[in-house]
Amino acid sequence: MGPGFVIGGLWIAFWISWAAAASWSNSTIKRATMQEELKHRIPLIASFVLLAVPAHGYRGWMRLWQPDMPEAWIVVVLIAVGLGFAWWARLHLGRLWSATITRKEGHHVVDTGPYRLVRHPIYTGILFAVYATAAVKGTMLGIAGAVLATWSLWLKARLEERFLRAELGEPYVEYCKRTPMLLPFV
Repeated sequence: MGPGFVIGGLWIAFWISWAAAASWSNSTIKRATMQEELKHRIPLIASFVLLAVPAHGYRGWMRLWQPDMPEAWIVVVLIAVGLGFAWWARLHLGRLWSATITRKEGHHVVDTGPYRLVRHPIYTGILFAVYATAAVKGTMLGIAGAVLATWSLWLKARLEERFLRAELGEPYVEYCKRTPMLLPFV
C-alpha cells in the first residue's frame, strides 16, 4: 500500500466521519443564506476537485517536483496531523458545530482548546492537510487547489465572523481581538 492510497483513504475517512458527526449538533436558531454560503462553497468544491486529480504522468511546467518515497510518507503524517487538528477542534466545539454558518441553540463563544490558538481551528487543520496534499502531488493543479481552498475558507471565515459578531455581540468581538483568525501566534 503506497502513500497515495493512504492519502486518499485519510481524506475519504475524514469526510465520511465528518458527515456522520453532523447529527451531533444542537438545533439551529438562525443561519446564513444559501446565496451567502455559495460564495465560499463553490470555490471549495472546485479546490477539492483540483486536489483530487491524480498526479501521475505530469511533465514540464505542470509537474513542479516529484517527492521521493520517504518525503511522501512524511507528508502522509502531516496530512493526518492536519485532519487530526480539525477533528480535535470539531470535538471541542461539540454540539455547537454546523457545516453551515449558523447560530445554534445555546450558542456561546468557545475560546478553549484549539479555539485558544485560532478562531477557526477546523479551517486551519483542513488547510494544513490541503497544503500537505498539494506538496505530495507536486503539480500546478495541486497548488491551484490549495490556493483556491485557502481563498474559500478565508471567505467563509469572514462571513462567519460577521454573522457571529451580529449574533453573539461583544463577547465574540473581544474573542476576535485576542485570538488570531487562522494562523496561531500571528
